[in-house]
Amino acid sequence: MASRGLLLLGQCMPCIKQNASKIRVRRMELDTNLNMYFKKDTFFFAHDPEKVCKTGDVVLIRELPERLTRLITHKVEKVVYPLGDITDPISGKKVVVGKYREDIEMANQLFGKSEKAFDYDKAPPRGRLEGTKDFTHGETYIKYHEDGKDQPFAV
Repeated sequence: MASRGLLLLGQCMPCIKQNASKIRVRRMELDTNLNMYFKKDTFFFAHDPEKVCKTGDVVLIRELPERLTRLITHKVEKVVYPLGDITDPISGKKVVVGKYREDIEMANQLFGKSEKAFDYDKAPPRGRLEGTKDFTHGETYIKYHEDGKDQPFAV
């Protein structure tokens, strides 16, 4: 388990717990027989009563001094990268596919901007499509059987 002052970086996953978020922390584990590293996922439940993180966000979590419940051992410190808004961690610049946004804007100034081009400055923040196309805010539950009905919030 993590030490008390240690911060862990993980991705928020769908969770059915109240006032908590399920965080996946991915580490690389060495297989000494093959001398190769393989992904190993560890899941933590982090206290998040304000629901600041949504499914897919990259967040920082810190271990609590004492457990809140049997499962909740950490708390969410902050959302580092919200889902869909990609930032280069080294330069801090916004990225679209494989290019920086400012490089795309410079090319648009040189060659002229297309009428169909997406404008990132005018785009609303995440959460605009909640309930229509974005269902990450909904209450999730465990799907125990297939009954033919649409179950958008099932895990």
